[in-house]
Amino acid sequence: MEIKLPTAKVDKSLVNPRIFLLYAPPKAGKTTLLSKLDNCLIIDLEKGSGYVDALKIEVNSLEHLQDVGSAIVAANKPYKYVAIDTVTKLENMCLSNAKAIYMETPIGKNFKGDSILELANGAGYYWLRLSFELWLSKIKKLADHIILVGHLKDKFIEKQGKEVAAKEVDLTGKLKQIVCADADAIGYLCRGAAGELIISFKSTEEINCGARPEHLKGQEITIAEYDSTVNDLINVSWNKIYKE
Repeated sequence: MEIKLPTAKVDKSLVNPRIFLLYAPPKAGKTTLLSKLDNCLIIDLEKGSGYVDALKIEVNSLEHLQDVGSAIVAANKPYKYVAIDTVTKLENMCLSNAKAIYMETPIGKNFKGDSILELANGAGYYWLRLSFELWLSKIKKLADHIILVGHLKDKFIEKQGKEVAAKEVDLTGKLKQIVCADADAIGYLCRGAAGELIISFKSTEEINCGARPEHLKGQEITIAEYDSTVNDLINVSWNKIYKE
């Protein structure tokens, strides 16, 4: 193949995030917010969507996830967005698959442990990452836009001589780094004083987030308001994240 090298700047080809990692504290409204995004299939791994009307399907195993993915592909990928709720649960589900992959190798065929994480010197995390990346690669083929929903994990850092809580997605070690590096946008979702939902893409020492798309870089976006009279989100503005 003949390679033609560019001689001038090439125009950008992407505007919206292909992979969007959205994480938040429990019960912050992640699933409710996703239910307001048109043509977004929520793949519910935690049975947390039962209280919202949504385009959704509950999945309780990797085998079930494989079947759902195959059905999506067979239907010619009808969804513009596919959301995994949650990626934290997906990691947990990959533990048994990681063990199976390890036991197919010569070194692992006689493994008798209950969990792959029992391997000495943290070796099991390599196999967990291998399994997770395999399943994530399958998920990424299901729609043009993938939303990975994660739980919040607090870690503590020292700042000006004091210990403060820093917010990051609840994934294990290098797996968190891999997912964050792969994401085009990482948003931290929280509630405002009036119950409104705010997504921050402004990275600080305390909050791990950021974005490649120009319209999201360094932004704090009010994506929905809260109406206490109907106990629901109103004026939801997903078009602030995904521009037409």
